[in-house]
Amino acid sequence: MERLTLVSLLDVIGELFSDEISIAVSNTSEYIYYRPSKRVDLKIRQGDAVKEGTIAHKALMSKQKVSEFIDRDIFGVPYHGMAVPFERNGKLEGCVMAIYPALTEGKSVVTVKTGDGWKPIPFSNVKYLEVKDRKTHVVADGCSGTNKNSLQEFEYLLPRESFVRCHRSFLVNVNHIKEIYPDTHSTFVLAMDNGATIPVSQSYSSYFRKLLGF
Repeated sequence: MERLTLVSLLDVIGELFSDEISIAVSNTSEYIYYRPSKRVDLKIRQGDAVKEGTIAHKALMSKQKVSEFIDRDIFGVPYHGMAVPFERNGKLEGCVMAIYPALTEGKSVVTVKTGDGWKPIPFSNVKYLEVKDRKTHVVADGCSGTNKNSLQEFEYLLPRESFVRCHRSFLVNVNHIKEIYPDTHSTFVLAMDNGATIPVSQSYSSYFRKLLGF
């Protein structure tokens, strides 16, 4: 079997991620790999220096994982990113960076299709989103409808401090959770303030507990 080069291996790893996510790898001073996404391209080239103020630079300086919003002053476009430094034999070698589009900029509503047309719903009024019959259903105060975006796209679109993925079919607004009940096999059931009950699947349960702090 032919051995994979570092670049081809990173390309293969990149295929495991969404087309929404750009991947960059640096050594301690410059970028050695970059795979742009369809939605955000920071125009990084192999050999470009790691700029001060980027999450890659912050991760290299702190030697810790960094996750934050970066404004457009650095690369010309705003983005959310996560950078994780890596070592070899106890010596800092570089970092890996995942870059997410900052889709929340300038948006504060979800527009849903209803029986009569379309209706914009403020983020704060959205209780949860559910994928059903290959459509994304948005449930809000006194209104519900469908939207063309997938749940994965909504994870980037909606404010992360309020909306949490709890199941492959559900994304919930934590501000509308009334109570959380334990269920079998270390999972949970969410009682929403509109009377709906939503499952937290086993694959999301530890992540969900960590984000909500219980």
